[in-house]
Amino acid sequence: MQKRAFQSEFGWHRAAGCSVASVHSEDPAVWRDLELGAPRLARLGMARLDAARVALLGTLRRDGSPRISPIEPCLVDGQLLIGAMAWSQKTADLRRDPRYVLHSAVTGPDSGEGELKLYGSAAEAAEELRLAAAEAWWSSWAADRAIVFALHIDQAVFVSWDTGQGVMTVERWSPRGGYRQNSRTYP
Repeated sequence: MQKRAFQSEFGWHRAAGCSVASVHSEDPAVWRDLELGAPRLARLGMARLDAARVALLGTLRRDGSPRISPIEPCLVDGQLLIGAMAWSQKTADLRRDPRYVLHSAVTGPDSGEGELKLYGSAAEAAEELRLAAAEAWWSSWAADRAIVFALHIDQAVFVSWDTGQGVMTVERWSPRGGYRQNSRTYP
């Protein structure tokens, strides 16, 4: 079956099975799918990643305990990429168990900054994606010394804080469940 494609403000996309609410495909969801399924969440999330240029990546150690590491995410051709030194424990974790959680950086407890949270699995990126990320730190490293992973997205969450009104808004998207939003007061 040939996949049809169309172009939007975010680039080229698969047409079969896509809607604004959800993406039904056998391929793992990538950032481009998030842009299609939840454009506002994707826009807010990328703004947070661009603002700090560093995020925190949670992986699982061999014994199942969590590990957290700073990473520099990079968006290339609709895919969110991260790099890791080949000898790092982060690389060993992802090669053994590809599950991850990514959290955007927050600079203070009362900053009101939004929070992006991604949950999914990582896969080593194709060489063309690695090469397309010309400005990423790993572009000057040999492929066997700096490993590049593409982040597949099972769920994306963006939490917005209205500190003046005491309102927290949570936007969620998943390929199967689509987009939903709810708000509540806090604390």
